[in-house]
Amino acid sequence: MTATGLAAPVTGSGRVPVLSGLRQTFTMAWRSLVAVKHNPLELVDYSITPIMFVFLFTYVLGGQMAGSPDAYLKYALPGIIVQNTLFMTMYTAMALNTDLTKGVFDRLRSLPIARSAPLIGRITADLAKHLWALLLMIGLGLALGFRITGGFGGFLLGTLLVVVFAAAVSWSAVLIGMLAGDAEKVQAFAFTLIFPITFTSSAFVVVDTMPGWLQAWSDVNPVTHLSDAFRGLLLGGAVAEPVLWSLVWAAGIALVFYPLAMRAYRAKV
Repeated sequence: MTATGLAAPVTGSGRVPVLSGLRQTFTMAWRSLVAVKHNPLELVDYSITPIMFVFLFTYVLGGQMAGSPDAYLKYALPGIIVQNTLFMTMYTAMALNTDLTKGVFDRLRSLPIARSAPLIGRITADLAKHLWALLLMIGLGLALGFRITGGFGGFLLGTLLVVVFAAAVSWSAVLIGMLAGDAEKVQAFAFTLIFPITFTSSAFVVVDTMPGWLQAWSDVNPVTHLSDAFRGLLLGGAVAEPVLWSLVWAAGIALVFYPLAMRAYRAKV
């Protein structure tokens, strides 16, 4: 990536033309994707960790939770994918925080590019990584005996729903990345927030097995709605209500965190 490759004509108002801004955004997204080649540890996060989750949940918990690993895989795989996707949104926060503390944004600010290009480019690249991890886990699940009985259309709609939800949650990750002092604080916050939300949902267990007071929370938990929707779309069944609530939650999260994230971003950049 060079300054020449990113440069674009600037209008009299100081704004970058829309098409140029889009090109710059995709250039920044490509920068983030190519960086994986130079940072093999990132490949571990997006490939090895999802595989490990599938094996551990299936073969360590499967017999206890559902009587057999095969039976538990059928129930838990969609929830494992949802949990992994939510955890990976925090990589966006960590990467932005690292770029901010290392002065990357200071260098980009000197270029005649859209101010939003580095941010939107990062989110776009990370959504591509989310998709990669999702497909990897689905492929592993199929190899272990999971079957998509909801049809190819259900698989596509389920995948799209998870990616849309991840895009909405990414704005909360942007806000965390902008406000946190360092990447370690981002990681600590992610574990503190995401672990309780995912484990108090229907991602891994049937809600009816929980105490009554916990069921009340689980019934409104966005991870429950997303897990039920994704599971229903993959396996077939009634999905209208969980899909609708997943979209409502995604819209609500985006409406709350997008303006806050952009305000924090503009204040930093």
